[in-house]
Order: sequence, then structure tokens, then C-alpha cells
Amino acid sequence: MSAVTLPSIKLSHAGAWKMMEAATAKASEIGFPVNIVVVDDGGNLLGCLRMDGAFTLSMKTAMSKAKTAASHRRPTTEINAVVASALSRASGGVITDMAGGLPIFIEGVCVGAIGIGSAPDAEDIMIARAALAAIGAQERGPR
Repeated sequence: MSAVTLPSIKLSHAGAWKMMEAATAKASEIGFPVNIVVVDDGGNLLGCLRMDGAFTLSMKTAMSKAKTAASHRRPTTEINAVVASALSRASGGVITDMAGGLPIFIEGVCVGAIGIGSAPDAEDIMIARAALAAIGAQERGPR
């Protein structure tokens, strides 16, 4: 490795698929159809799914949650509420402090994020955590 490159690991489409399957299973188990979005570390879409009965517009919030968690490398609920609306305006509505967005850390590296939308806050987070658990990921990186 040189001073001009960095080593990296990437979330594969198979990993994103496994996360969406786990999220769908958890959402079905607890009775909340949701929208699921998985992005890579740069916020680029890897996968999305709208379960039957999920609110249509919640796909937009799920996307914002995933992109926010990937960009900030932390859960969306940790976005400072005082500046959240300014960040949302500055990002064209992408940044949000709504619950349900979690970064995906593997081996201490943020490889992407997941956003869940359409259920109450606690359930969105529960579903996102089930997806992370399915691939052995964490929502926190090294401090």
C-alpha cells in the first residue's frame, strides 16, 4: 500500500440481498410491511424492496435514511436535531434525522448503510438491526 491508496472492503450484492431477506423476515414476523434500502459506503444503491402494504412514499425516507447513515457513519437518530433541517435543505432533502437508518460496519470499516421506512421508529430500528445481524455486521465502528 502506498500513500496514495487505501485498502478497502466492499459490501457485495449477495450481502445486500441477505440483509433485505433478513429485514423482510423480521418485518413480517412483527407485522410491519416496510421499505428496505441498502447502499454502499458512498450512498450508491445496492438494493431496495417495497413489501406489500408498505407506504409508497416511505421508500423516499428509507433512501434518505440509508444515505444519511452511510454519509455520516452513524445511526440517523444521532444526527443533531438542531441542525437536521439545515442539513436537509443543504443536501436537497437527502439528510434526515428520522429513525431507521444504520451504517453497516464490517471488520471496523463502514461498507454501507441500511434504511428502513414505514414502521414506527423502534420497529424500523429493530428491522435494520436484524439485517445487520444476518451478515455479522455492527452499527458502530471503532471509536
